[in-house]
Amino acid sequence: MTQIFAITIECKAGKQKTTNYFAVSLFFFIFVERKILFMDNPQLDIYKIIEHWIETSDDDFNTMLTLFQSKTYHWALFMGHISIEKLLKAYFVKKNRIHAPFTHNLYRLAELGGLEISEEYAEWFFKITTFNLNARYDDYKKEFYAICTADFTKEWIEKIKTLQQWIKQML
Repeated sequence: MTQIFAITIECKAGKQKTTNYFAVSLFFFIFVERKILFMDNPQLDIYKIIEHWIETSDDDFNTMLTLFQSKTYHWALFMGHISIEKLLKAYFVKKNRIHAPFTHNLYRLAELGGLEISEEYAEWFFKITTFNLNARYDDYKKEFYAICTADFTKEWIEKIKTLQQWIKQML
């Protein structure tokens, strides 16, 4: 069953209205974290989206390595998180054929993508997700800077590299 929907968007000044019409097959809704996404969007080029996530993940991985070499350890780990997040989003898109959800939680992305993960990788996902929060928010930064030694960062970069290779094998 297909229905036609019309959405009219009015700008703040009220001078311009745009109406968009789209057909939606009711059988192709999927609910992800309380958001409705459409699977049968003809303009959704799955392969380009996946390629984008992989390429930008590789760029972020290289940035992580550069930051490590410059001894900017906390930002190196932050970029490691971003690199893995993008690969998990690529996997999600490949598996579900819809845009990836808006979340930075690596375990949640893996779960939503249907990845079967070991307990060890699950723990890594949880820990690496904290790098996103700890590098960004002032409340956490000071403590995070203190633990981001060269050895700590090197250990986690190796784990990030392991996860990167594992996820890429499935793409």
